[in-house]
Amino acid sequence: MESFSPNMDEAQSKLARDRVMADLRALAGDAEALLKATAGDAGDMAKEARERLAAGLAKAKATYEDLETKGVDSAKAVAKKADDTIRAHPYESIAVAFGVGVLLGVLLKRK
Repeated sequence: MESFSPNMDEAQSKLARDRVMADLRALAGDAEALLKATAGDAGDMAKEARERLAAGLAKAKATYEDLETKGVDSAKAVAKKADDTIRAHPYESIAVAFGVGVLLGVLLKRK
C-alpha cells in the first residue's frame, strides 16, 4: 500500500513558507500604516520614500499571493494523492481507518 509522509525537508520548507507569509503580512500592515501616517508630508524625500514603499508593498503583496496560491495547490495535490490511494485500495483504507479509530478509542477511554 502506498502512503504519503512528508520528509523533514518538506516540513521545514512549509514552516519557512509560513514564516515568510506571516512576515509579508506584517510588512504590508506596517507599510500601509506608514503610508497613511506620512500622507500629509509634502517633502520631496518623503514623497520619493512613499513611492518606493508603495512599490515594495505591491511587490510583497504579489509574493504573498503567489506563496498562498502555491500552498493551496500543494494541499490540493496531497488531497488528490490521498484520494487516489484510497480509491485504489478501499479495503485496506477501511482497515487502517478502523484500526486508528480503535486505537484512539482505547487511548481516550483510559483517561
